[in-house]
Amino acid sequence: MRTVRVIVVMCGVSIAGIAQTAGELSASGKLRYHAERAYSPASIAMSGVKAGYLQMRGSPTEWGQGGAGYRMRLGSSVASSGIRAVLAFGLDSTLRQDPRYYRSDSSGFWSRAGHAMRGTILTRTDSGGETLSTWRLGSAYGAAFISQQWYPDRLNTVRHGLVSGSTRLGFDLVKNVIAEFWPDIKRKISRRKR
Repeated sequence: MRTVRVIVVMCGVSIAGIAQTAGELSASGKLRYHAERAYSPASIAMSGVKAGYLQMRGSPTEWGQGGAGYRMRLGSSVASSGIRAVLAFGLDSTLRQDPRYYRSDSSGFWSRAGHAMRGTILTRTDSGGETLSTWRLGSAYGAAFISQQWYPDRLNTVRHGLVSGSTRLGFDLVKNVIAEFWPDIKRKISRRKR
């Protein structure tokens, strides 16, 4: 239970301050947004957790165990996050898409959870409209396939790339759900402490 709480807090810290910010985001604002998502302390910590999980599973086995194996896994995770940030910035800047998550105005759990899911597939445009989240889809799958290049050949497959990209989108959905509900949870926790 404590591990789940730590991960939720780490995800919340990395996204709570960026959800539902008003105004058009400039190109430099988008660059800052993606850099923070890739290299904030919470993101680096999540890369460490991911590397630890892969180390525990011994995946990929070719990288071995011990400090050298963990460094390979950590470096791979951090580099993959950087690649995704570069791809996301290039796509959302070029296509004039807003990468931020905007919380729902609705009430009710299912309506808001549905909004978080919708926000994973669709995104706002810089002009305030809504479109397919090309920046998110392209960066998730693009980073997955580019990152495959330093993996052992047996894992450098189309199937593995599709699974990895889909997993990234799944984590994006989890982050959107946290961004949707975390302010309410935080408010309830602070009321109980009084």
